[in-house]
Amino acid sequence: MSSILWILVHIFLNGMLLCIASGKVQYYDFVLKETNFTRLCSTKSMLTVNDSFPGPTIRVHKGDTVYVNVHNRGKYGVTIHWHGVKQPRNPWSDGPENITQCPIPPNTSFTQEIIFSTEEGTLWWHAHSDWSRATVHGAIIILPTSGTNYPFPKPYAEQTIVLGEWYKGDVMAIIEEALSTGADPNISDAYTINGQPGDLYKCSKAKTYRLLVDYGKTYLLRIINAVMNEEQFFGIAKHNLTVVGSDAAYIKPITTNYIMITPGQTMDVLVTVNQSPNQYYIVSTPFADTTAQYDTTTTTAILQYRGNYTRSSSIPFPTLPRNLPMVYANNFPNQPPYYFNFTGDVGNDTVYPSTGTNPPENHPMHLHGFSFFVVGMGSGNFNNKTDPKSYNLIDPPEVNTFGVRKNGWLAIRFIADNPGVWFMHCHLERHASWGMDTVLIVKNGGTSATSIRPPPKYMPPCSKS
Repeated sequence: MSSILWILVHIFLNGMLLCIASGKVQYYDFVLKETNFTRLCSTKSMLTVNDSFPGPTIRVHKGDTVYVNVHNRGKYGVTIHWHGVKQPRNPWSDGPENITQCPIPPNTSFTQEIIFSTEEGTLWWHAHSDWSRATVHGAIIILPTSGTNYPFPKPYAEQTIVLGEWYKGDVMAIIEEALSTGADPNISDAYTINGQPGDLYKCSKAKTYRLLVDYGKTYLLRIINAVMNEEQFFGIAKHNLTVVGSDAAYIKPITTNYIMITPGQTMDVLVTVNQSPNQYYIVSTPFADTTAQYDTTTTTAILQYRGNYTRSSSIPFPTLPRNLPMVYANNFPNQPPYYFNFTGDVGNDTVYPSTGTNPPENHPMHLHGFSFFVVGMGSGNFNNKTDPKSYNLIDPPEVNTFGVRKNGWLAIRFIADNPGVWFMHCHLERHASWGMDTVLIVKNGGTSATSIRPPPKYMPPCSKS
């Protein structure tokens, strides 16, 4: 009898530990529909989630599971991707259109299961159908598990900062026209911080986003770059930024007066408000190392100290670069070193990825289903004899999106322990539209626990709607 009782207690305790490890279950409803918004002196109808731009925030603890019922009341099919969530063995809810699912047709619903595992920090969700993510996106905040803390002193408060863009035109029409004509897509008309363009644009000053702070306190800013095609510099006048995390993983703290963040990336940044009480500009400007046309404007928000004080006549403005000197070369050739033979007789003309490439600009590459360690990077062609000697195999940053520098290379490392079909692509949206993407297929392991889960009973049907 005692042995049976011991077995029952053992099973009970294991079941409790399993429940604790698996986290809590939460439910969200996302309603996709056209909503009117006014920016830059004009009003337009655009696709949003729950009538908000940016969309609603998903807030969980590490290890939780979330079910999102996506109701599509829009005009065309769309998918939702949970950017940076590994989704163990569950590519069915990952969201890239025509990779692991077909678009959710108008006037239908699809419930997606979002499985959080090792992620902790800031991620985001966005539409993954053509250019619909320009207006359909929002934050994912993953708090530490109950009873644990941040690996740094707990901040006084936190705030999500979403860097976005505003297009006066219909974003879907913009990319459709570009693909049909072969021209570059039209550029945006403004950048935004939390949905607002800021003081430097027409008809915008009254609604500039303001972050109210208390002197001497430290704030955690969860910064997301949801911009379509431009990497962004970000800074706050007279305030240092301490980066403590990126892509829902902690890093060695880095203190700087500005950051550069690529489309798709997230960064967790600590800011101590220790300057003379005043208003200070929060600013984001584009970084581009391309000859292609891009939006050169600047978006602003305001860091505003609480209390009674005399405001300065002008709001201090941070100094941000327009380029990163001594990082990217300017010697991209006008002609290729040799011409590829498109007749089929390729001979020795194949360009192998291991030797690097000469792309015309920086490429933020994003991998679904995994985070990866950035163990090395460099300029020029990759040398498989000398370059691995400089790899950081001790404490490389763990990310899901990272920029491959112009005329350079990037070495990443990850364990292929997540069976499924996982998309990898450039997160500059025009490049993804042109086909700068691939798919990694991770085969099943030898057990059910290392094999892809069966698909849900309902998946959106594949059609042109």
